[in-house]
Amino acid sequence: MIAISPRPTGRNWNTVSFASTLYLIPILDLLLSKVPSQWQAEIRLGLQEALVNAAKHGNNLDPCKKVLVHFSAVSDQYWWVISDQGAGFVPPEEQEDESPRLPCEEGDCGRGLYILHQIFDEVQWNHQGTELRLCKQVRKSARLPMVL
Repeated sequence: MIAISPRPTGRNWNTVSFASTLYLIPILDLLLSKVPSQWQAEIRLGLQEALVNAAKHGNNLDPCKKVLVHFSAVSDQYWWVISDQGAGFVPPEEQEDESPRLPCEEGDCGRGLYILHQIFDEVQWNHQGTELRLCKQVRKSARLPMVL
């Protein structure tokens, strides 16, 4: 079941919540509905990675646990705040080992984190590792979408 509710704040946030699942097509469609079409494929890839991580790694695909997404569009900035009900993890920026890692080095697959950092302009976790904040500025003249 998917629950959608507007969030009455000055920034026009909306909220969607759903039981942990990997069937994300309708959720992704909703989260991308206001994103310009030329950016949708790229952002879909990033959001899918973030939602899969929340449902699979955060909530262990437990259907009793929910994934919550707050989302907003302001001018050319699109924001998504994704929360899970899992135990959390140590976000990369808080890990003591500061040595750079390549994706999937020594069994520690960082492919998803790599994708998030390539697609979004801001990628931030809370200290518990249960909430991810993503921002994409779509009118940057610095580059065009990577995926068309």
